[in-house]
Amino acid sequence: MVGIKKVACLGAGTIGSSWAAYFLIKGLQVNVQDVNEEIIGNARKKINTILQSLVDKEIISERDRADAISRVFFTTSIAEAVKDVQFIQESAVERYEVKQKIINEVDSCAPESVIFASSSSGLLVSRLQECSSYPGRIVIGHPFNPPHLIPLVEIVRGNADKNTVRLASDFYREIGKVPIILNKEVPGHVANRIQAAVWRECIDLVMKEVCSVKDVDAAVCYGPGLRWALLGPTMIFHLGGGDKGLKGFLEHLGEAFESWWSDMAAWSKFPKGSKEALLVGLQEELENKNIDEIVQWRDDRLVAMLKLLNLL
Repeated sequence: MVGIKKVACLGAGTIGSSWAAYFLIKGLQVNVQDVNEEIIGNARKKINTILQSLVDKEIISERDRADAISRVFFTTSIAEAVKDVQFIQESAVERYEVKQKIINEVDSCAPESVIFASSSSGLLVSRLQECSSYPGRIVIGHPFNPPHLIPLVEIVRGNADKNTVRLASDFYREIGKVPIILNKEVPGHVANRIQAAVWRECIDLVMKEVCSVKDVDAAVCYGPGLRWALLGPTMIFHLGGGDKGLKGFLEHLGEAFESWWSDMAAWSKFPKGSKEALLVGLQEELENKNIDEIVQWRDDRLVAMLKLLNLL
């Protein structure tokens, strides 16, 4: 057991508030910090809304919600937020200069033993570590949105101590997350690179007029997306190989994949007109629904899937 009981959430926007709500329902003491009272006020509302939604979905009880609220402390002071905590989850604006400033302040007021995990979705951890007096305690701890529901956390080590990485991984796992550890840092980490590759091919198919935005999204949702909720691509293809498993799959379809790859998109900048085509195509798929309605629809179905997978 790692024994982490008190955490600080630095940055209380969409991701930070979601992290805070998750830590709270796992029984932790949580200090929530951001730069001004307006943001703090919005964070209170977001956390309350998330906790109430979990009550409505019968994930936690009303008593659990009230208990969670009693364990959260809000502040605009980083020094207050990190006092006596054992783990820091930073979710500030995705800019090096902002995160480096926070790290410098944390260095001046938090014990060296405190683990610092940044929620960064694509910044290099080595650049965050190089500005710290204690680089060995800093890792990337990148969640998937919304963190209070999606289990994945990508831990990027960089130059962090092995013990820090182990403790961070054990902590996330103990509170119900599914951590993966990146042996090397790369822009975008692992899952976002996979998403980017899939999206590039989706955009390319739309631009080549193979299908619409709505239909390419449907192709992902109602085909491979359903299997991806259960298994990764390599395991899926292993099952597709029959008795011979992946070896049989590679023998049977390896050349076909090579022919598809040779015909697939390889551009590294959005093609001319593609952004406009996506925006126009999206309108058909939205069917006049607003973002709040889609988020509600998404979260309801995420909860159902997570319960089915025994992840809630």
